[in-house]
Parts: sequence; C-alpha cells; structure tokens
Amino acid sequence: SLTFSLFSNPSTIFFRVVSTLGCWGLISASGASGTQNQAQHTAGGPGELLRRHKRSWVWNQFFVLEEYTGEEPLYVGKLHSDVDKGDGKVKYVLSGEGSTSIFTIDENTGDIHATKRLDREEQAYYTLQAQAVDRLTNIPVEPRSEFVVKVQDINDNEPKFLDGPYMAGVPEMSALGTTVVQVAATDADDPTYGNSARVVYSIISGQPYFSVDPKTGVVRTALPNMDREVKDQYVLVIQAKDMVGQMGGLSGTTSVTVTLTDVNDNPPRFSRKNYQYMVPESLPVASVVARVKALDNDIGPNAEMEYRIMEDGPGVFNITTDEDTQEGIIILQKPLDFESKNSFNLRIEATNRNIDPAFVHLGSFSDTTSVKVTVEDVNEPPVFSTQLSKMVVSEDARVGISIGRVSAHDPDSSNSAIRYSIDRNTDLERFFNVDALSGVISTAKPLDREVNSVHNLTILAMENDPTQVGKGFAVITVLDINDNPPVFAIEYETLLCENASPGQVIQTISAVDKDEPPSGHRFYFALPLSVAGNSNFTLRDNKDNTASIVTKRGGFRRREQVLYRLPVLIVDSGSPALSSTNTLSVSVCDCDSDGVAQSCGAVAYTLPAGLSTGALVAILGCIITLLVMVLLIVSMRRRKKEPLILEEERDVRENIVRYDDEGGGEEDTEAFDMVALRNLNVIRDPKVRRDVTPDTPTFFPYPRSSSSLPVYKTLPDNVVFREFIWDRLKDADVDPSAPPYDSLQTYAFEGNGSVAESLSSLESLSTDSEQNYDYLSNWGPRFKKLADLYGDGKSVFS
Repeated sequence: SLTFSLFSNPSTIFFRVVSTLGCWGLISASGASGTQNQAQHTAGGPGELLRRHKRSWVWNQFFVLEEYTGEEPLYVGKLHSDVDKGDGKVKYVLSGEGSTSIFTIDENTGDIHATKRLDREEQAYYTLQAQAVDRLTNIPVEPRSEFVVKVQDINDNEPKFLDGPYMAGVPEMSALGTTVVQVAATDADDPTYGNSARVVYSIISGQPYFSVDPKTGVVRTALPNMDREVKDQYVLVIQAKDMVGQMGGLSGTTSVTVTLTDVNDNPPRFSRKNYQYMVPESLPVASVVARVKALDNDIGPNAEMEYRIMEDGPGVFNITTDEDTQEGIIILQKPLDFESKNSFNLRIEATNRNIDPAFVHLGSFSDTTSVKVTVEDVNEPPVFSTQLSKMVVSEDARVGISIGRVSAHDPDSSNSAIRYSIDRNTDLERFFNVDALSGVISTAKPLDREVNSVHNLTILAMENDPTQVGKGFAVITVLDINDNPPVFAIEYETLLCENASPGQVIQTISAVDKDEPPSGHRFYFALPLSVAGNSNFTLRDNKDNTASIVTKRGGFRRREQVLYRLPVLIVDSGSPALSSTNTLSVSVCDCDSDGVAQSCGAVAYTLPAGLSTGALVAILGCIITLLVMVLLIVSMRRRKKEPLILEEERDVRENIVRYDDEGGGEEDTEAFDMVALRNLNVIRDPKVRRDVTPDTPTFFPYPRSSSSLPVYKTLPDNVVFREFIWDRLKDADVDPSAPPYDSLQTYAFEGNGSVAESLSSLESLSTDSEQNYDYLSNWGPRFKKLADLYGDGKSVFS
C-alpha cells in the first residue's frame, strides 16, 4: 500500500490514497492541484485499483513563489515510492533544468529544496525528471518520470514606457478632446495571475491643458483654442500604475513633449502707417528704393506675404517679396526726373499668401501703409533726343559731306550748352567727324562698302561739367555703288580628255561680284574678240549667271600642246557696267573610257625604235667617262685640303683663304679659329705651319722674366704699334720652314687700352659680358651664324 500526503504552509492539506500496487508518491509543499491521474487514484473500490497498470507520478506539477528571501533553502515538495521500505535500499535521483544549480533532492527521503532565489520574469517554470534506483546497483526500481516546478508570480516589476519619452504635436486652436498621442506601458509580471500586470494611466503634470485616458493611454487636449503665440510647447508627465491603481501597486512615468503647430490665425500688420524715403533722380533702373515689412506672429508658410502698390506708384515702381525676410522690396522701374515729378505717395498693401478659411471669421488678413518717395535733384548728363540715330551714305560720297545730325539737351534747369564728339574707340580709322556745336556728322575719309558696310558710332555729348557725359548711338549704313568688276567664282582647274569630241562641255563657270545691286546680280559671259575665232573652244552663256566652255574640235594631243589658256570676258549689269577678263587654264589629259583623267601634263619623248647597238654602246661609254671625271675631280679637291707638311703643332695664325680654294661661307666653321685674336701678348712656336688651319690652337704666354720679348703695354703709345708690326714681319720673314704660300698675318692689336676698354666683339666670347645677343635669332637667316655664335652665350670654339 502507498500513502500520499499533500500539505503546505501556512495551511496543511492532506490526502490519503491506498494502493495494493507499487507506485510513486509526491507530496507538495505549496498546495497545488493535481492532474487527472489524481482523480483516478481517489476513486473508491479495490476492483478499480486492480485494473490500473500505469506507473507514473501522482503529482506532476509543483508551485514555488518567486523572490523567496528566507535564509534556509525553500522546501518545494517530497518524492516517495512504495518500493521504498525505509530500509535505505532506495535512492532518489533528480535531473533536468536546474537540478544541480537550483534544485536539490535528499536521496534518502526524496525531499526537494530550492537553493536559490527564483525570478519568474527570468524563467517561469523548470522541467525536471525524478527516478528511484537501487542504492547498491544503481538499477532503477521505478521508471523515470517528469514533473514541472512552476514559479508563482508576485508583483515585483513596475510598468515601463518602452517608447518614451514621447514627442507629439497638435495644431493650435484645436477643439477640446483632440487626440495628441497614445502612450503605452508594459509590466513584466504575469498578466494571468492577479492584478500585478493590470495598468492604469494618469497625468501627473500637464493639467489643465491635457488629459489621458486611464485605460488606453490616449492623451487629448483638455482646453480648447490653445494659442501657439502665447505658449508653443508643453511637457506632460504621464504615470502608469499596476494593481489597477490600488494601494501598493508599482508605477512608472514618462514625459510627453507636446508642441503646438502653427495655423494662420494672425493677420499681417505694419508697425508704422507712414514711411518716408529720399532717392536721387540719377538712381539706376532696377535699383532698390526702399524696404517695408508687415509683421505676422505666425511662422513658416502662414507668415508668407504678398505686397502690391495700390496708388501713385504702378509703372514707375514695383514691389516684390524677399522670400527670406518676407520684406517688401520697392524697385525702380523707370528713370526718375526731378524736373518732371519730385515726389511719389505710394499705398502699399500686405496680404497673407496662404489664408486658412477656418479663421477668416477673425478678420481681414491684410494691412496697408503709406510710403512717400522724395526725388532729389542731381546734375544729370546730357540726354539725346533720339538714343539711336540711323543714317545712310553712299560709298562714293566725297570727303566732308554731311550725313546727318544728332541732338542732345541738358535735362537740368541750368540748360547748359552741349558739345559733341565721337568715341574714337568706335571709329578707329576716323572715317567720320561730328561738329562739336551743331552735332552734324560728316565723312572724313573715302568709304568702301565692301570693307565695312555698317559703322556703329558712339556720340558723346558733354556740358560744362566734364564728368557729365551723355551717350548716343549712330548707325551709318554705306550704300553700294557698282565699283567692283565680276571675277571667276573659284580658281577653276579644267581637264580636257584627249578623246574629247567636238561640242563637248568641258567646264561650267560662274562669277562673283563684291557689289550687291538691289535687283541682284546678272552676269554676261563672252570670249574676247582676240580669241573669239579660235578653233579649239567656244563659250556658251547659259543666261543664269553661268557659262559653259565647249570644244570646237576633237583630237587634242598632249604631245602637241599640254595646256591651253582661254581668256573669258565677264560683264555685270551695274550702272555703269564693269567687266573683267579672266583666264581659264585647260589641261590636256589621258583619260579612260569613262572620261576619268588618268595623267595630265607633258609626255616623255621616247627614242624611235631600231636604235643600233653601236649607238647604245657609245652612249653608255660617255656616261661612264663622265662618272670617272667627276670622281677624279672630287679626289683632287680632297687632296688639296690635306696639309703638305705634317707638323706636330698647327699654326696659330688663322688662314681665311687658301690658295685656289673658296671659303665655305656662313656654314664654314672649320676654316679659321677666332680665338687667336683674343690675346695679344702671346708667343708662337716659329716652327708651326702658318699656311694651314691648326687643329688645336696653341698659345704660349710670354715669360715675365724674359727681357728679349717685348711687353707692348709698357711702351709709349707712339712706339707700340710700330714695334708690334715689325715683330710680326720679322717672324714671317725669318721663318725658314714656311713655304711661300699665301697667308694672312694677324695684327689684332689695339694699343694700351682706354677707359672705355675694347670695343671689339671678337673678345666678347672670352669675357664676362652681360650683353644679351638673343635678338639676333629674330633677324632672319642672314644672321643665323651670329645668333649661333653669340645667342646662347657659349663659345663655338670650345
């Protein structure tokens, strides 16, 4: 038999079930209800118990309160099997969720305890398995069964606004009860157990302007017609409390920022009813005259304005809206004239651009103000009676003829005298003059319509004050006369096939004329009388300003005549008529069957067939002889250029002209070396050849200790040149190794020197002269050699 007992604290509930079969027993400490199996165990009658063969837990669910704060482990319940005789042979084993960390079981008695504090919000229930095994063999004496430990909720979590804080907006002037926003709070407690998760809402701060529905959390306006211009933002504090708001319930709060959005409920108003401004009469058109602004307490599109001028201003002034500042900008549309009108009284109206019909009953959404604009007198420049004057003149008009007249006046009350002139930037070639007093424009040079058919002049009008200058414009059109003869429209290249037949059109020509007659061009074509009767070509006038060149015969041959020149007379229809004679070149060509030219020009002459072999040999022999003679001449000229006497050093005297040999001109840079002219106090080896160009100039300065060698710069001026020349002559006369070839002795000596130093350009290559010779490269090919020598500042002899 098996006894099951169920009891809990503080009250104890006891059940007894008697069974003749072995079974499990479960005793809970929390007073929980059993499953359907419990009803089966409690049925009366031993016969019914004998028919039950299922072994399972009598109870499959425990209840444990969360957040237990006692010092001892919390007793959960007891497990017991009828196999357990109390002799210690049966051992109870617990497994599953938290079986070792949270729940423990007494293996001897089957008592289950919770060793840790449980939180239903972290885990609401635990599934465990229990089994009774033999203590010695660990063989199960009962099959494994599963039960649940459910954590029973307590009110330990306050409501929370997960989406808070809230931002919301509602139009100003809204009606009472207008919905603003809905708030929602959540409670982590068990909503199915008690009132721990049942929340109600209330408003802590924000009254009397707003209210909140306690069940739904909907925030509404509590006052009608709230004005944004008075206060545009409210901060509400909403509370959510569980336990249906009862005492002891937990609560949470959130803030709701409510902004009143603007509506167009305020009309524009000018701060002043009268404005005064002063402007000079010289104010340019499109300038800003003044700015006015109507104030509107609304914002954004509800404060946008439209301005208009109602009186005394339209036509002269215009007003537009500055979209950034919503100011009315008064702009000048026409020039002001103090002498005509010196003040304007404008009536300006400002109206809201976006009017809300719901608020029209509040009054007019516009306002007006007066603006007085006073014109100040200034000294104005002369004004032309006609800003643009159009005139015509014939291109054959004589110099000095009057073309037309311009007129200007002083708009000021002083009415000063006017003087006229032409802005020469518009008449650079000075074709025209203007009379300074009368304004009469006349020609100053002959005109040519074909060069410039229209002249645009700027006429200046000045009064006594030279800073006041008025400008007028004159457009002078040059009328055409027939002063240009017609000519060919293009440069024609006429090709004539050798197989051309008589009467064939070989070219169609047209003409152009620089003149432009009013009735258009009409050209007449003809052949001059001198060639009208030629037997080769004729001309046919097509009467449409073109003419055709037609062959009179056939059988043209390039061998007979390659090019024909045909003069063509062209006459225009002008008065008087002008004409010109143009030459048409006709080239005879060899053409294919389609008339396409293959080759034009002269035909090479071919030798007649049957030339004898002897003649060919003679011609070949002559050609070979000529080649041999050319090679001999070239060889002899090369030999003459080689030195006859080979010496170790070259003569420092520079040979410019060789015997029987011409110089190389500007391109010859090998014939002489000008470096030899740079230094006067040099000594030359007397054995050096004097009649050939040295390969490398060799200079030996005089030793200072030698008394036999003169130092020319230490001698008196009247002796310097004589001694220098005699030394040079002696060197040339006593030189036994110099053959009697023509040579040039160099006497490039300028004396002792002067304050101005040397003026020779020969020494400039070896000095530190700062003179720039780059301009030589711009003087053309004749100065190319000098530019190469001096242009880049480098010596060509190095």
